[in-house]
Amino acid sequence: MITRKTLLSALAAAALVPLAGLAPARAAGKSVTIAYQDMTTPIRVMMESGELEKRTGTAVKWVKFATGADVVRAMASGSVDIGESGSAAIAAAASQGLPIKLFWILDDIGDAEQLVARKGTGIASIKDLKGKTVAVPFVSTAHYQLMFALQEAGLGPKDVRILNMRPPEIAAAWERGDIDATFVWAPVLTTVKKTGTVLASAGDFAAKGKATFDGIVATDAALSAHRDFLVTFARLLAAADADYAKSGRTWNAASPQVAAIAKWTGAAPAEVPDSLAAYRFPTLAEQASPRWLGGGAADALRSTAEFLKAQGRVPDLAPDYGAFVTAGVAEAALKP
Repeated sequence: MITRKTLLSALAAAALVPLAGLAPARAAGKSVTIAYQDMTTPIRVMMESGELEKRTGTAVKWVKFATGADVVRAMASGSVDIGESGSAAIAAAASQGLPIKLFWILDDIGDAEQLVARKGTGIASIKDLKGKTVAVPFVSTAHYQLMFALQEAGLGPKDVRILNMRPPEIAAAWERGDIDATFVWAPVLTTVKKTGTVLASAGDFAAKGKATFDGIVATDAALSAHRDFLVTFARLLAAADADYAKSGRTWNAASPQVAAIAKWTGAAPAEVPDSLAAYRFPTLAEQASPRWLGGGAADALRSTAEFLKAQGRVPDLAPDYGAFVTAGVAEAALKP
């Protein structure tokens, strides 16, 4: 039987940060704790507006984490009700039986994650990574695609020194010259590209059947206790994405939307527009469709979990990954 303790032990290899200072999340009432990361996406504009709190009358505690694996650990401990996570960490959590549901596709990663080699290292292709040091957050979408990239290039785990680092640690290691390459996302991606060469993008591997995404998951307890809150949340998320689709091309470093995203993520305002453009954001109707929450997301989680199992990152596969995905919230949000 899978227990919360079992899950926490299974994720220990991801070198997760301690959670001191986080109070236990409430299973009911007018307060929720939501974990977020530093992806430059339109949700940050909604977060800055405070509209979610106003519309629902619920106190929201936003807590920032460095990786999806960190978010999953917090949810397993009961410290977080709702959280942003990449599909790899969600797949790992589902494989361990964590009682969570993916209810929203935050973004289709597309070209927002890239494999970048430092200039001057002699690395011109993925094959050239042999004998080099590459940093990536373990149990992340970038880690999943890095391992696929190496495998496709004929390189095994022993051919490359792979270091488990969170994005801030990657930025520091890059600055010191401690690593030769990294597979990472903005804002760190934007920084390393200034002195690096892009070898591949997540979108390249998505075209080969290895699609990745960032999603928002809720514990089963939160899904039950805060159903109306989540439906309103979904409507506001869809509105933020729709606003970006309508006017995002005109956003610049001086735009209030960009200022909000920079504030919540730590990205430089001038770099936000290009970072946003690298993602794709499904519409509300697309969220509930077979492409995403209606089936496609579960298929992607299974594919990712199979890869993680082959890499020794999860011990077993879940019988049905559809059990960890729900289109119900998006479908309810579609109704007048």
